[in-house]
Amino acid sequence: MTRKIPVTMATQHPDNATASPFTGNRFVSTKEEISECVKCFAELGVDEYMWDWEGKFVDEAVIDRLLQENYDYFAENQLGKDKFLTFRIPNIWEEKTGEHRLQRAFMNAISAKSAAKNYGLHTPPIFEMILPMTTSAEQLIHLQKTFRKTAEAMKAIYESNEGLDEIEFIPLLEEIETMADPTLIEKYVDYLEEVGRKPKYLRIFIARSDPAMNAGLIPTMLAVKSLLNNYHEFGKSRGISIYPWIGGGSLPFRGGVNPENIEAIIEEYKGTMSFSIQSAFRNDYPLEQAKAGIQKLHAEIPRNLDKYIRISAEELAKIREFNIEAAKIWRATVEPLAPFINEIASKLPSHRERVQHIGLFGYARGVGKVTLPRAIKFTGSLYSLGIPPEFISTGRVLKLAKKMGMLDLVEKLYVNLRNDMLHAGKYFNRENLEKISRENSEFAVIKEDIKEIEDYLGEKLEPKESRHFLHRNYSSNIYYLRKAGKDFSRDLLEAARFRKSLG
Repeated sequence: MTRKIPVTMATQHPDNATASPFTGNRFVSTKEEISECVKCFAELGVDEYMWDWEGKFVDEAVIDRLLQENYDYFAENQLGKDKFLTFRIPNIWEEKTGEHRLQRAFMNAISAKSAAKNYGLHTPPIFEMILPMTTSAEQLIHLQKTFRKTAEAMKAIYESNEGLDEIEFIPLLEEIETMADPTLIEKYVDYLEEVGRKPKYLRIFIARSDPAMNAGLIPTMLAVKSLLNNYHEFGKSRGISIYPWIGGGSLPFRGGVNPENIEAIIEEYKGTMSFSIQSAFRNDYPLEQAKAGIQKLHAEIPRNLDKYIRISAEELAKIREFNIEAAKIWRATVEPLAPFINEIASKLPSHRERVQHIGLFGYARGVGKVTLPRAIKFTGSLYSLGIPPEFISTGRVLKLAKKMGMLDLVEKLYVNLRNDMLHAGKYFNRENLEKISRENSEFAVIKEDIKEIEDYLGEKLEPKESRHFLHRNYSSNIYYLRKAGKDFSRDLLEAARFRKSLG
């Protein structure tokens, strides 16, 4: 029997500006995540929930708590068959304290099989894990070997054959260079075939936030579309079904996955099977609207799996050349902005119990030689100033596209380019950019981007409705309060509520 492939996955990304409809709080503690998981299944109707071991604290009794406290629900909606719990594990090549948590995640998944059997429910309840920041097949192969050794050791110690023998690893690709290179998955499949485990399908997780943070918006969108083409074509050549998965937040810079934008993302991401449903999607829109958006995705997304945009070898070569140059423009612009962005980000609230990501306790997300906050706070910082990150380098990148004869291809692949620019433009504070540019010369080049984008669109980037003007007012408050050395944290949150996402 072919397994059900999830279309929607609720994640623990803390990008919400308002309280959860389930708890009444913006902050979700580790203890509350069990309840959140069940409500996302039962009330929102999502297929899958990410249990996140990457850089955060986690309730390791998750299977027992879910099945014991919600037995009737899971008797009707079997975990691992009808609903899915998928671990995102630490990347031990990036996260310094990740190794001991990786070991615990492995043992947790292995023992979950016998736990579910004891409850008389479907087994195994967990059979997939996501590796963030995957950069090579060797990482996936190492994890396969390590998991096998762990499973064999547990069997020997407990003299039991009830544990999980094998696991499926889902690569989460977060760099445009990795996304453009299908040899990663080719090498991984070669290994699986060598050990007698040729997969019938592969789920490929495509990040939208971190690639944009590292290379800019347009290069990221071109890399995503290249990946969809390359991986589907690879799957056909090897007789493997490919199920791509977009990990996107609500704002265009992070994917534009929100209840108001469902039709657009269905059109934009043809060839995709799954979408992440992050906290802002669930909390910052009316519950009924969020549920309707999820239902629409379930109805429409599976029909589009083979409708990805085909890209020729010549076009792929042009994209690679263009992306190298476009990413240089982004990185040269963002690196000098880092101190300013980090200052604003430090005032944005945290909504989950995260392990510290810098220094001894983890890894830093960065661009070039500088360290930046994670993508949510990076995006939220710039929106809070009225300078959406969608615009940074984009004007000059569009100019580069014209120069390289690439503009038609960019428009063909980035279907909602115009709409995304206009959406971000509603939160643009022109006065703030002028003032900040006079005081911080590194921001001045963004004015060139704005001019090029407005010339391309044929209209001004500016607020349109009342909530956009109110957002502009709060971004002005943030500028003046910061300049006066006063607290502006309340205004940060109010602005986020009006744009319906922290970042």
